[in-house]
Amino acid sequence: MKKYIKRAIIICSLLVLTGIVTAITCYSIVKFSVAERIYNKVEDIPYNKVALLLGTAPVTPYGGHNRYFDYRIDATASLYKSGKISYILVSGDNHKKGYDEPTWMKEALMKQGVPENAIILDYAGFRTLDSVVRSKEIFGQEKITIISQEFHNERAVYLAEHYGIDAVAFNAKDVELLRKKLKIAIFREALSRVKMFIDIATGKKPKFLGEKIEIG
Repeated sequence: MKKYIKRAIIICSLLVLTGIVTAITCYSIVKFSVAERIYNKVEDIPYNKVALLLGTAPVTPYGGHNRYFDYRIDATASLYKSGKISYILVSGDNHKKGYDEPTWMKEALMKQGVPENAIILDYAGFRTLDSVVRSKEIFGQEKITIISQEFHNERAVYLAEHYGIDAVAFNAKDVELLRKKLKIAIFREALSRVKMFIDIATGKKPKFLGEKIEIG
């Protein structure tokens, strides 16, 4: 009996170790392969006609204020006012009544002086993969500027390049987290990158496509 328990412990340990190594490898591949396409300063980023603003809600699932939302809006408005982009494709989740990331972001952008005719909404950006692929397949963009926080941008740019999109990204200000929360956030992102590679390997498609929409 002890022999089987020992063997089970060894197998479980190897599986855990394999999972950790896989997560670290996926995280590192993404981070280092797109490093030169990620920008922090408005003056450094090249012009692109269209920016892809990745959606989030102004309120967290726990009812608190979502600073990720604020910082993405600030970053997008800054790029627009600096002439680094001409149109903003806001892609987010609108999967149920009363939850509408694209409209919330549009309203926030307009409050910062971005004109309504420069904002295009994509209500089917349920996942990062959906948002990126739809920017090309539905909205016809083969060259974009992605806007989100750095950890999200890295994954989005990697996806974009895989799907034949010439993408750069502009980092919105990140949210300061306590050490414990930061570790959890990094762990979640590492898992998201593993999932991304699985999606790529299995040819995952967006939940919805549809008719093409011209921008500009």
